[in-house]
Amino acid sequence: MKREEIIQQVNSLLADEFEIEESMFAPDANLKETLQLDSINLVDLIALVQFNYKITIPVEDLKKIQTFSNLYDYIEQHQAA
Repeated sequence: MKREEIIQQVNSLLADEFEIEESMFAPDANLKETLQLDSINLVDLIALVQFNYKITIPVEDLKKIQTFSNLYDYIEQHQAA
């Protein structure tokens, strides 16, 4: 899957799940702040990504995923070949 497809799909999933307009999603925007994530919503976000992209995000990698761009990069790097 190409990066553009990942961005489009992720933004759509997040907009639906967290009921926020996709226009709020800037690549350098902070995920937690933009999506107003608490710890339970963060678990939902991780589960959504893991289910839709068939990847596992270890706890230690969560700290690296701060922005939307970080999330897109992580999915792009870890998706099944």
